[in-house]
Amino acid sequence: MKNHRKVALITGAGQGIGLEIARQLSSNSHHVIINDIEKSLTDEAVADLLKTAQGKVIGVSGDSGNPDTIFEMTGVAASEFGNLDIAIANAGVTLYGDFLEYSFEDFMEVMRVNMAGTFFLAQAAAQMMKKQKEGGSLLFTSSVTAHQAHKNLAAYAMSKAGIEMLAKNLVIELSEYGINVNSIAPGATLTNRTAMDKDYEKTWSRITPMGRPASVKDVAHAAIFLVSDEARHITGQNLIIDGGWTSISPSPY
Repeated sequence: MKNHRKVALITGAGQGIGLEIARQLSSNSHHVIINDIEKSLTDEAVADLLKTAQGKVIGVSGDSGNPDTIFEMTGVAASEFGNLDIAIANAGVTLYGDFLEYSFEDFMEVMRVNMAGTFFLAQAAAQMMKKQKEGGSLLFTSSVTAHQAHKNLAAYAMSKAGIEMLAKNLVIELSEYGINVNSIAPGATLTNRTAMDKDYEKTWSRITPMGRPASVKDVAHAAIFLVSDEARHITGQNLIIDGGWTSISPSPY
């Protein structure tokens, strides 16, 4: 990745994949604006990133599915840096449930955060990038569940498939402004959240062709490439990062 001092905004970056993406960008001379719905996680992540950052690190806590939070984040980019080069819609919510019993409230929450949050962050970021006349990069975090069915995840999978289609559709809308749009679809990944399941690593190591679940670095490396100058001519694509799991898709249950 070239050592340009760009400005990047990452949602859901208080921990896990989002935090690792922010770490790799900030340690490579990018300014980063990070977001998490929990203020404590946002503050802890900023403190962590500042240990190795070569650019500025700013935290904006709040619900990334709320337009007010989105406007606050892009407003910070405008006021602090005057531009926005990279926007990564990584935040998401997973609400499990049997399809036959799934509630309207849970369905709407998944769609609000995962789909509306991604859509309107992309819109706000693209509006800034269009005015800059230098283009930019948008990246969405999808999931292997957009490609392979998982038990009790019908709504979540639907939202992630929608995110991937949004990336494709925005090629038509945004290419003329030099904005490329892609998505990544992580498979099983070791994070703070999945580590709570004592059988998670063992189960996914057994059924993943590469012999282990992904690390957050595995996923972040792919994300960093897709928002780099080297990937400027890649747009409308989705990159699955799953150690080969979707090639054969054995069930973890």
